[in-house]
Amino acid sequence: MADAQDSYDALAHEEASAAAADDTSTLDALEKEAKEFDKDAEIDRILKAFRLDAYAVLDLQPGVPESDIKAVYRKKSLLIHPDKTANPAAPDAFDRLKKAQTELMDEKARERLDEAIADARMLLIRANKWTVDSPELKTAAFRKQWREKTREVLVDNEVRRRKQVKAQMQEEGRAQKKEEAEIEERKRKRDHQEKWEETREQRIGSWRDFQKGKTGGAGGAGGAGGGEKKKKKMKVLG
Repeated sequence: MADAQDSYDALAHEEASAAAADDTSTLDALEKEAKEFDKDAEIDRILKAFRLDAYAVLDLQPGVPESDIKAVYRKKSLLIHPDKTANPAAPDAFDRLKKAQTELMDEKARERLDEAIADARMLLIRANKWTVDSPELKTAAFRKQWREKTREVLVDNEVRRRKQVKAQMQEEGRAQKKEEAEIEERKRKRDHQEKWEETREQRIGSWRDFQKGKTGGAGGAGGAGGGEKKKKKMKVLG
């Protein structure tokens, strides 16, 4: 009777262990699925964030300290790293996240972004004839308008920047062409001078031969002229 009871207890224990293992496997699977869901959701959020706003890409509020930027970037980069997820969009999202962190850690770049955000806020205040103390500035509606206006300001700034870069490149192109033309002109003059020097002796020899021939012809003509004058004088005497 005791042996039967022991067998029953052993079987019950095995079943309980198997059930616990199944529960653990199920929980592990659910936890893994939840993590993958979080990764996919974060990747999707990053790709939909306005890429000119580094704060939006990192899901941070303007004005946060650098320590928060580093901490949030580390957490999110580990979450969506391409080596830790099969999501095909992970590399693109990871690159955007890295670029946003780099921009916020650059003092000048962050100042430009903060200035654009402040400009957007001031434009809304002026357009609505509010003051900096108006209660409307503390509402969710204003924060939404502020984000939209920030997008507009950042887009305008980017358009101007690209136009400036294009104009600068065109100017540099014109300057380069001018410099190349000047170099070509100097080369042409140098080649001309070298050819002139190479034929100098030939020109001098030709000139000497010309002068020599001219001198010889002039002497012969002079002798003939003298004889003619002598004949004429003799005729007059005769």
